[in-house]
Amino acid sequence: MARILTLFALLFALSPVSAAAARERGPVVLAAASLQESLTEAADAWAAKGHARPTLSFAASSALARQVMAGAPADLFLSADEPWMDAVAKAGLLRAGTRATLLGNRLVLIAPAASKIRLTPTRDFPLARALGSGRLALADPDAVPAGKYAKVALIRLGVWPGVAARIAPAENVRAALALVERGAAPLGVVYATDARASKAVRVVATFPASSHPPIRYPIAQLKVSRHSDAAGFRAFLFSKQARAIFARHGFGAP
Repeated sequence: MARILTLFALLFALSPVSAAAARERGPVVLAAASLQESLTEAADAWAAKGHARPTLSFAASSALARQVMAGAPADLFLSADEPWMDAVAKAGLLRAGTRATLLGNRLVLIAPAASKIRLTPTRDFPLARALGSGRLALADPDAVPAGKYAKVALIRLGVWPGVAARIAPAENVRAALALVERGAAPLGVVYATDARASKAVRVVATFPASSHPPIRYPIAQLKVSRHSDAAGFRAFLFSKQARAIFARHGFGAP
């Protein structure tokens, strides 16, 4: 909660004091933590075209959605799942006609790079045994999209009861990744793109697409947005150039 409030305060500090100042700093984009490398590269590409570089703020989609609903002065919201975007839409905070699905992702089981663990995520696979005395790292399954997808997958595969009491919940998917990178957890569940961004982990297996709902990343411009470049940057993210950037980082079509 303290981190959310700190970020919220930072966003208010970045609030434009004038239209000129807003243009100089670029639109404020609230984006899911799993987009760090790809969206940063896309923002750099946009800035290379002569635009002010967008201000990017990454966190769990749940935390970002709550910030939006609390009045955070941002221009674009890019969520890692539909329900949190739905919550913002229900609150009447999206600009009409700007919501669209931008990207898709996959869910993977990871281990530290040196680990010899081998598993195939099929019905009743021995996940609890593979953990040994350790815990399973994943984003908070009660709120964060990556964690919610992971919980659904583990339930459908019949292994959730055996690991539910052995979860190491993290505030977002990158924090879950970090637990495995440091060896604090022998296994973790993250997005395929997160695993691809780290040399300290290896992918043990990819979860069957049928084991969880489709992983979709919706984007929308917020009603409070006043930045003249917000719509342009949103449109750029759907361009061929930006699509190529996202593809290099492992994202797929929605």
